[in-house]
Amino acid sequence: MIRKLQEMQIGQQIREDGPQSHLNKKGTPTMGGVLIIFAVVISTLLWTNLSINYVWLILLATVGYGLIGFIDDYSKLAGKSSRGIPGKVRLIAEIIIALFISVVLYLKPGFNLQITVPFFKAILPDLGWGYILVSTFIIVGAANAVNLTDGLDGLAIGPVVICFATYILFAYFAGNVKVASYLRVTHITGAGELAVFCGALVGAGLGFLWFNSYPAEIFMGDVGSLSLGGALGTVAIITKQEILLAIVGGIFVVETFSVIFQVGYFKMTGGKRILRMAPLHHHFELKGWAEPKVIVRFWIISILLALLAISTLKLR
Repeated sequence: MIRKLQEMQIGQQIREDGPQSHLNKKGTPTMGGVLIIFAVVISTLLWTNLSINYVWLILLATVGYGLIGFIDDYSKLAGKSSRGIPGKVRLIAEIIIALFISVVLYLKPGFNLQITVPFFKAILPDLGWGYILVSTFIIVGAANAVNLTDGLDGLAIGPVVICFATYILFAYFAGNVKVASYLRVTHITGAGELAVFCGALVGAGLGFLWFNSYPAEIFMGDVGSLSLGGALGTVAIITKQEILLAIVGGIFVVETFSVIFQVGYFKMTGGKRILRMAPLHHHFELKGWAEPKVIVRFWIISILLALLAISTLKLR
């Protein structure tokens, strides 16, 4: 497949203002996320109970955001530029999909509209119709956070695999009434099917990482990062572990805020910067860290955050 992409000249376009060490990555086959989506969707269709609505919602998020990323990647390749479709157009498309998923969940009879607060199981704020706005924000935010993080070889797919491996547990626990009662987590009928989806994504992600590790032979592209991020946000919402996503996906949160603070500070001070370059992983590169060191250290932090997230279960 990699050779086929090379023959078709489907290669990565590199931003001109990025680190100079990335220039040799130009032309590396991209859009490998299509392979991840294909593997996950086929596995989910084969091994899950398709009568469960949650399965179709997670597939909608995966394929829908993947389609947005595919169009974005294709426009970059066609224009031979690192700029894809206009940001506002892409954001509107992302919001439409997330809003649809949120409304379906809101209207689903019996779906719990409470937010679970990690470490404080007695605190369950009910957002009512406001849940639509919150869940839409989480899905869109997760998609773009993973997209921002996907700037080094294996940097995004590593934490993504760790996040979904963590949510395998939470999806299974939420779907099993006895375990949910014992651990005092919200029981969601049918949520256990998402454990199959998460498992499929972990497997596909590890397979992709084999070729995406430094030095990468293929990149996932926006088609991969947007679809994985959108799916991650949707899983967090359905399993009622929305806030937990900020813990287990802490790397994505920090990377996103590094861009927000950098841009905000730049505008407020008339050209000054907090970081040498945003997102944060580029800052460390320009400080002299080797790319593999940045990647592995971010993976280590992701593992520690996943363990912290699991500790919120307070196993008895």
